[in-house]
Amino acid sequence: MDKLLCLLLLTIMNGGFSESYKILVSFPVPSQSHKILGDGVVRNLLNAGHEITYITSFPVSNPNPNLRVIEVANKFQDNLNLKAIINKEVDMKDWKLFFDMVANLNNGTLWNENVQKLLNDPNERFDLFITEWFYTEVQIGMAAVFDCPYIWVSTVEPHWLITRLVDEYLHPAYNPDIMLSSSTPFNFQERIEQLTTQITMTAVRMFYLNGIEEKTYTDVFETIISKRGRTLPPFKQVLYNASLVIGNSHVSLGQATRLPQNYKSLGGYHIDDVKKTPLPEDLKQLLDNAKNGLIYFSMGSILKSKDMPEEMKTGLLRIFGELKYTVLWKFEEPIANLPSNVHVIQWAPQQSILAHPNCILFITHGGLLSTTEAVYFGKPMIGIPAFADQFANVDRMVKKGFAKKVDLTLSLGDDLKAIILDILKDSSYTEKAKQLSFIYHDRPVHPGAELVHWAEHVVRTRGAPHLRSPALAVPLYQKLYLDLIAVIVIFIIIIIYVIKRVSSLLFNKNKIKTKKLN
Repeated sequence: MDKLLCLLLLTIMNGGFSESYKILVSFPVPSQSHKILGDGVVRNLLNAGHEITYITSFPVSNPNPNLRVIEVANKFQDNLNLKAIINKEVDMKDWKLFFDMVANLNNGTLWNENVQKLLNDPNERFDLFITEWFYTEVQIGMAAVFDCPYIWVSTVEPHWLITRLVDEYLHPAYNPDIMLSSSTPFNFQERIEQLTTQITMTAVRMFYLNGIEEKTYTDVFETIISKRGRTLPPFKQVLYNASLVIGNSHVSLGQATRLPQNYKSLGGYHIDDVKKTPLPEDLKQLLDNAKNGLIYFSMGSILKSKDMPEEMKTGLLRIFGELKYTVLWKFEEPIANLPSNVHVIQWAPQQSILAHPNCILFITHGGLLSTTEAVYFGKPMIGIPAFADQFANVDRMVKKGFAKKVDLTLSLGDDLKAIILDILKDSSYTEKAKQLSFIYHDRPVHPGAELVHWAEHVVRTRGAPHLRSPALAVPLYQKLYLDLIAVIVIFIIIIIYVIKRVSSLLFNKNKIKTKKLN
């Protein structure tokens, strides 16, 4: 009886220390990789007992009782595919095209009927808003509507566009822009390119994007907030009021970037315990029986292998068929006349495949989730970057010594074969992958648990103001000491003026004396 009473008291005490919060999570980008990161945030918070409202572009099967899903029908533009990129039909460096696409996704989310219903309901209350940063910042108006702190989730390595929101710009001399492929240390040309990109995109934001975003912010949220009896705060006031950034990054994947206290590098928080999600029986048998090892090939979720030009597909199948290894290719439709050692799968349980000891090589597009999982499971990789941060990701992995890079061209098959044979012949790639995997895992707690801790910490401390960088309160002219430079320049001008004036007076006085003597 005494033991039962003690157990009951402990349960009550533990319940008293554990509080459930209402949290709004928004990951509306219509990409499976972004969905995986959003699902990771939601899953970890649900496991901690919190009540979650989740804005997503994907349906959720068997939702948790504490989960409410708000589905938005976003989709990427049709010409964003492998064939269009290879044939140069879409210019991935066209910033206006890219930002127009982002604006369409953002408007599709904010003006969605279900999202509008949520925002216009005066009875809705949230303790915290967590949102993905994807080249737009208008969604912070939701934090203004619900008068709650908010957290950014950065899906890529630390970069100046996100750090500027909570601290200041990362220095372009040794911090790569996420859209550039160069990795540190930069040569002279690369430093110029990094600096030019940062200046150019700052000007684009200042003179073009900020005006569009502020107008959207006002159009969407002004009336909603007025219904709640409040005035919409200025966009920039809310923009620089983030409590935290959760970064999908880790030093084993990137570099030891200098970051503020409220930037938490939690790369890999989306990775679940693969023991809980074993391989389907057919895949398990395939991997178990791959005596020479299995090569896993996936171009991610946005870029689909089925969109490859026929010439490229034929070339890849030919070289895969010549290998002694088993090849598993994530391909979105059936392929006829496959070589006996090549197998296709429309959607792959990637983490469970990489976890298998017979998986010896990962061929990937170089998305950060894929590179994170390669490091997590200690697998060497070959990167075939296509757009965005993939080039920078692959360059970093090559420099770290566990990856090789192949360009995305029509001759991909021929280029790939030599690289595959080379990387599997040289054991240093696998050894380096395992070393990085050790560094990744040698951390105090699982990043998912740390994510929950910091989310709860923000709520408990009412926005975690103690973590915020003082740099946000210092104007740019003071950071650059322009006021001091101005004082020094004025002082020098005054000194020069005084010296000239005195010299002139002395010269005139001597001249007068000389005349008198004459």
